[in-house]
Amino acid sequence: MATLIVPRDVPSANVDAEALRTAFKGWGSDEKAIISILAHRNAIQRRHIRIAYEQLFQEDLIKRLESEISGHFERAVYRWMLDPEDRDAVLANIAIRKPKEDFAVLVELSCIYSPEELLGVRRAYQHRYKRSLEEDVAASTNDDLRTLLVGLVSAYRYNGADVDLSLAKSEAERLERAIRDKTFYHEDVVRILTTRSRPQLVATFNHYKDAYGISISEQLSSDKAGKEFTEALRTIIECIDDPYQYYEKVVRNAIKRVGKSDEDALTRVVVSRAEKDLRQIKEAYHKRNSVTLDDAVSKETSGDYKRFILALLGN
Repeated sequence: MATLIVPRDVPSANVDAEALRTAFKGWGSDEKAIISILAHRNAIQRRHIRIAYEQLFQEDLIKRLESEISGHFERAVYRWMLDPEDRDAVLANIAIRKPKEDFAVLVELSCIYSPEELLGVRRAYQHRYKRSLEEDVAASTNDDLRTLLVGLVSAYRYNGADVDLSLAKSEAERLERAIRDKTFYHEDVVRILTTRSRPQLVATFNHYKDAYGISISEQLSSDKAGKEFTEALRTIIECIDDPYQYYEKVVRNAIKRVGKSDEDALTRVVVSRAEKDLRQIKEAYHKRNSVTLDDAVSKETSGDYKRFILALLGN
């Protein structure tokens, strides 16, 4: 469930646009007014505000926001204001351009998003960057990791609930053999993880644990060979097996590093899931850490960034 709180009676897009214009006037901007509007509008409403603002003032709202606010607050608002597919395209591009590619973002898009959502991101990426997501992933990676990640972002998985239990059994056995023989890079491993539907893979992972007494993710984590590739495999498995638990882990690790380098990861999860399933992620966080995510964010962040993230968390 979403955590975004939208008022019952929302002003028109023109009224919101004019209120934002007022917030930009004078010495500095009125950040509280910006948060009170933008952090309480859904994606369609935010798009209408952008359109109204440009029609009224002949100015791009996102660019104006970039000039008025700064730091982590600006980056969070910028990503929030983009259309969801465009935002995910930007996040993918940022991940690809990092000195050490952040493949976790690509795995999230490929394994947690629906096939149609991933296709929308790929279209948005091509429209924004005039290149395909696949070719940029291929250009920034090498060898077996390239094969795996290009396969993921190119996939259009079956989105139904049907499961073939005999196939789950045989593919669990194939994955166990690959792990035992340390042939993680085998084309069968890549094929299974990049093409099977989520329900089919969950059935395979469940059979693996039942048959071998250990989860496939735990089995991989005990092997230090080919660390980057096996880490990518574990991320795929975690995203498919339990997305809420996966996102909880991302947020937990991000909060540990807030103030150092990882507000970006916290922002990514909050802005991309606030209109989807952030409530379940908050519940997973509370269960795992015995503290609410709201309290953790309040303690470890500050200023307008804190106020904005807390608003998206449902405060």
